[in-house]
Amino acid sequence: MNPHSRIATARTLLFVPGHRPDRFDKAAGSGADLVIVDLEDAVAADDKDRARRAAAEWPGLGDRAVVRVNAPGTPWFEADLRMAAGLGCPVMVPKSEDPAVLAEIAARCTLIALVETALGTERAYEVCSVPGVVRAAFGNVDLAAQLGVAHDDTLALTHARSRLVLASAAAGISPPVDGVTTAVRDADALAADAAHARRLGFSGKLCVHPAQIAPAAAGFAPTESELRWARAVLEAGDAVTTVDGHMVDKPVLERARRILAHPSGP
Repeated sequence: MNPHSRIATARTLLFVPGHRPDRFDKAAGSGADLVIVDLEDAVAADDKDRARRAAAEWPGLGDRAVVRVNAPGTPWFEADLRMAAGLGCPVMVPKSEDPAVLAEIAARCTLIALVETALGTERAYEVCSVPGVVRAAFGNVDLAAQLGVAHDDTLALTHARSRLVLASAAAGISPPVDGVTTAVRDADALAADAAHARRLGFSGKLCVHPAQIAPAAAGFAPTESELRWARAVLEAGDAVTTVDGHMVDKPVLERARRILAHPSGP
């Protein structure tokens, strides 16, 4: 699977600190669809150069991994981007809010736009429409801090999440990736977060610990009842107008096909 397709279909994306190369292979073996080598929030300023070198030396970087570079305008951004571009590695761009800046980055790297500011949320469609943006991700923790709300308050962030889902669909890219659940060992919290995000239209989740991978993947996989429904709709044929008493038309058929396209993962 090429990097574009892998990014577009990933359900689980696992952060690993860039200054901890001892964890890179473990992250790659966690079962996550993508590993995000983080050069930004997880790395202190004094460790930025060392983290960049460690990422560049990891053989797995160009396979199932992307690099979260430091945000545009920071002292480390250009060196991060140059490293990733030189290795042909996709990047996740934090604080994605300026389409012109994203277009310049996209000319050098395939990218995931991490939308985590109020301005980025307001410009979500323009951000998602930049050629080269394969997918958007939601930065719930940073946005919540800017808005003065709790990062795990689903009600407070529902509008922003829905804005990103609508923008992705309008731009014709894959549904976005939801933000992190900071309660690393709380399986119930993660399951609730995944269910909420999937209900809004997200199709994947950012993870911060390998223990979150399996429940997150399950949270975004079709349920058995959904799979049975989709099979019944498609088996009935295109000419059928009702299944189990419910209307079936072209959009319903398309939804059934999407459910069956990746029933258990990319």
